Amino acid sequence: MAVFFASRLDAARRLAAALAHFRGRNPLVLAIPRGAVVMGRVLADELQGELDVVLVRKLRAPLHAEFAIGSIDESGWVYVAEYAESAGADRAYLEQEKRVQLETLRKRRAEYTPARPPIDVKGRIAIVVDDGLATGATMIAALHATRARQPARLVCAVPVAAPESLEKVRPYADEVVCLDAPENFHAVGQFYGEFRQVADEEVMALLAAKPQATQRSGAE
Repeated sequence: MAVFFASRLDAARRLAAALAHFRGRNPLVLAIPRGAVVMGRVLADELQGELDVVLVRKLRAPLHAEFAIGSIDESGWVYVAEYAESAGADRAYLEQEKRVQLETLRKRRAEYTPARPPIDVKGRIAIVVDDGLATGATMIAALHATRARQPARLVCAVPVAAPESLEKVRPYADEVVCLDAPENFHAVGQFYGEFRQVADEEVMALLAAKPQATQRSGAE
């Protein structure tokens, strides 16, 4: 039976226990906005690390905006899934979608961290977190973008994933931590009791918040 999470906070606490071997090693937790930033704040506090965002966007399928046919990072690097063309995405559509999502990324960077550059990941443990892997496209772009910044170790951390997507992601990370990869996976939200939308204002507040001391010694 698949693992079920009450909320992103519940998932983050359980994920923190699975990542306890990084506690005290000053990891940099890089959350994929927006939902995973809620989880990233918990992980950074629990693991005694820092929190930042890794900005990537999915490339949406024509007529089906929730379905990812690929992804793009801030540099403009693009991952296109092998099924993109069969989903109706020809070259012209992809070029237009890339422009739209790249502009969204530029706006988010200006909003989320207006007073500072991204935290330097070079030589550090980088933990890229999302609330789940459906197609795996955005995580692939996030890991690629982070790898280019030369971390000492690159970790993918998710509470739940589609099994085939988890396997697609593995080559992009040094370590993958996933609490469950059920065969009956249809959507990330099906494994959460509460899976609300997270606003940009909440993301900005979480990124600006001071780290919280944790008392959870030995809980893992």
